[in-house]
Amino acid sequence: MRRLFPVTDETAARDSGGGPDTDGRAGAEGADREWGLEELAAAYAYPSGSGPAGPEPWLRANMVSTLDGAAQHDGRSQPISSAADMRIFGTLRALADAVVVGAETVRQEGYRPARAREDFAALRAAAGQGPAPAIAVVSASLDLDFSLPLFTAPLVPTLVLTGAAAAPDRIAAAEKAGAQVVIAGDGMGVDPARAVRALADRGLYRLLTEGGPRLLGQFVAAGVLDELCLTVSPMLTAGDAQRIAGGPPVAVPRRFELTSLLEEAGFLFSRYRRT
Repeated sequence: MRRLFPVTDETAARDSGGGPDTDGRAGAEGADREWGLEELAAAYAYPSGSGPAGPEPWLRANMVSTLDGAAQHDGRSQPISSAADMRIFGTLRALADAVVVGAETVRQEGYRPARAREDFAALRAAAGQGPAPAIAVVSASLDLDFSLPLFTAPLVPTLVLTGAAAAPDRIAAAEKAGAQVVIAGDGMGVDPARAVRALADRGLYRLLTEGGPRLLGQFVAAGVLDELCLTVSPMLTAGDAQRIAGGPPVAVPRRFELTSLLEEAGFLFSRYRRT
């Protein structure tokens, strides 16, 4: 892996043919090598800023797309991913307080509880985090299989975000399985801004969403997405696969700025922040 942006002294030295670093590596950031987990954690660290009333939530999305805009192949993201993409996927999860995901993605991707990772234990402890992030499932209908380990055997209780008009028997089924139901909408659906605030009220400020496209589209439309971590896969799939974000278009396109760009084996790993 190598850093393409922003350009640092090390990447500039690589591009100009500079010599090796003192540890023998030619331009530590610019050289094409596998980065360690500590380096990835530093590269993807959450901002440390706080608002006047204390910590403010920060919602980032992590998505993958092919060159022709497909976010999935045969309904799943794994076929367009890579080993480096999965390392970053694991790192982003390890940095988060909660992973927010749509119900359809839970069903399609076969979601399981987040696991504690020894490599990140000290980092999470220093940040005041538990052993693993909570999984927060967004669902209006609560049409979920509550017998799955995601609900019955998580290291950290799984949250289910739904609306106030959700069926009482489905809420009861979720709670019986061990999930914690969070009301984040007045009707059947979930209000994206209210969902973010409800998680922050539980002390979950560092938020990560992994989609799916419809949920990401809702966060974009509501103006609550702070950052997009987008992997561009060097593949073409054609077909009619979903884009990374779906749903109705926004009235005015949301502008984001590039803050980081990494590359490995033709895959590009970008970070964009809301301007």
